[in-house]
Amino acid sequence: PTSPHRPAMAEWTPSSWQSKPALQMAEWEDKECATKVLGKLSKVPPLVQCAEAERLKKLLAECGRGERFVVQGGDCAERFMDCEAERLETQIKLLLQMGAIIEHVTGKPTLRIARIAGQYGKPRSKPTETVDGQEIMSFKGDNIN
Repeated sequence: PTSPHRPAMAEWTPSSWQSKPALQMAEWEDKECATKVLGKLSKVPPLVQCAEAERLKKLLAECGRGERFVVQGGDCAERFMDCEAERLETQIKLLLQMGAIIEHVTGKPTLRIARIAGQYGKPRSKPTETVDGQEIMSFKGDNIN
């Protein structure tokens, strides 16, 4: 339902994001290559299936009603060189342990969300920053810089 506090949601389509304001987008020097990559990505299957997204929405709704706790962890922006099996396994184990402790103490289930192994971009408010008196391009992550 819509109300003055909750306007109607616009129809979503795979390309609907293109009509939204892009305030912190990556700027690639090779525009032709970027266009080719986006074209290729538009043809591959999604990394997350629709059923997974729907299940997550259901579990988040349970969290919102106080029936479950969210345990979320991970990095703001990762480097490719840190994407190693042992490091990722350690992070997963930590999230599982934290969830188990919360479940034990509260008696409520947890929703564990791992933000790892794929956060290679970092949004910035400005395209440049000043370091030691010199203006340089802001670091936006390994997948951009």
